[in-house]
Amino acid sequence: MRIAYLDCASGISGDMTLGALVDAGVDLAALQAGIDSLGLPSCRLVASEVKKRGFRATQIVVEHEPEHAHRHLHHITAMIEQSTLTAKQKQLANDIFLRLAQAEAKVHGSTIEKVHFHEVGAVDSIADIVGAAIGWDLLGVDRVEASPIPTGTGFIEIAHGRCAIPAPATAEMLRGVPLADFTPEGELTTPTGAAIVTTLASKFGPMPAMAIETIGLGAGQKDFDHANILRLVIGEASDASTVVGDKIVLLETNLDDTPGEQLGYCLELLWQAGAVDVATTPIQMKKGRPAVQLSVQCPLDLADKLEAIVFRETTTLGLRRQIVERRTLPRRHIEVETPLGVLAGTVATLSDGTERFAPEYESCRTVAQQQGLALADVYQAARQAFGK
Repeated sequence: MRIAYLDCASGISGDMTLGALVDAGVDLAALQAGIDSLGLPSCRLVASEVKKRGFRATQIVVEHEPEHAHRHLHHITAMIEQSTLTAKQKQLANDIFLRLAQAEAKVHGSTIEKVHFHEVGAVDSIADIVGAAIGWDLLGVDRVEASPIPTGTGFIEIAHGRCAIPAPATAEMLRGVPLADFTPEGELTTPTGAAIVTTLASKFGPMPAMAIETIGLGAGQKDFDHANILRLVIGEASDASTVVGDKIVLLETNLDDTPGEQLGYCLELLWQAGAVDVATTPIQMKKGRPAVQLSVQCPLDLADKLEAIVFRETTTLGLRRQIVERRTLPRRHIEVETPLGVLAGTVATLSDGTERFAPEYESCRTVAQQQGLALADVYQAARQAFGK
C-alpha cells in the first residue's frame, strides 16, 4: 500500500500543494492540460526552483489575466463538469469545493447554493484546487495522512474585512483536526489548503511507518524565520501501519414513540447526508415498552448536520454524543471481469498482507435483475473472478 504523508510544518496552501506534487514527480504539463480545459482566462502554471531558509523546493505561481468575478459553487461545478478531467479527478475537485462551500455557508449563515466564493473563487484558487485534484489522482496513492496543522497568528484582510487568523472558513474546516503548537506571525494555512488537506487526509498525526520512496517539497510565496515549505512524503506502508485509526462521532438515542415509517425516512436522510453507518437495535425501556436504539456514526465535521436530522425527523428529546476511535482495514474499490459482465467490489487488506474481497450489492443486484439470475450466483461469479 502506497501512503502519502503531508508534513505541514509550515502550514498548507494550494500553491504549496501543487509545488510538492510537481516536486514529487507529477507532470506539470498534465496539470496544465486539465486546467486549460476549465476555460479560465489565460491561466498558466509557472514552476521554478527556489530556496527557503537554505532549503530547496519547487514553487508554483499561477499567472492569469486580471478578473473581478465572485463565483458561486454551481459556477465552479459547471466548469469542472465540462472539462476534460477524469471522473475521479472531477469528483475530488468537487469534493474539495463542496467542503469549502459548507464552511463558508456555516460562517456566513447562508446556504451552499447562495454563498459567494471570494478569494477561493478566483482563478488562482480554482487552478490550485483543480490542479491538486489532478495531481493526487496521478500520484496513485492508496491513503493520505497529514501532520497536525499550524495556522499562524495575527490578522489578515479578506473580502469581508480584517479578521483573525485562522480565517473563519479555515477554522471551520479544521474542526476536529489536531492543530500544531507553532505560532509565527502570519497566515500559514489558507482556506484552500485547509479544504485540500481535510478532504484528502484520513488521519492526522505523526508520520506512519513506511519505506520512503519519494519526497516532494512545495514552497509557499511568503518568507518567514523558518523554511516555508510543505513536505510530501510518499512510501510503501509497513505491516504496522496497515490498520488505519481515526476518530468519528457516535450519536445515539432511544425511541419508543416514533412511527416506523418516520424512522425509516430518518434513516434514509442520514445515509444521504454522509453517515458512515446507521443502525437500529431493538431494546426494552421502562414499564416494558418496546423501543429501538438509533445509532449513527459520522465524520467529525458532519455531526451537527446529522444531529439536526435526528432531532427534526424523530420524537427524541435528547441524544448521546461522543467521539470514538475507529480502526479500519485499508480498502480499495475494483471491478472484476466475469462471464456475467463487469462487477464491482471492495478489497480489504489484512495486517498480514492477505486480501479479502466483497462484491458490491448494487452492482450484483443490477446484473441479477437484468439476466434473471439468483443474487447468490452473481456474488459467487464475482468472488471466483477475483480469486483467479
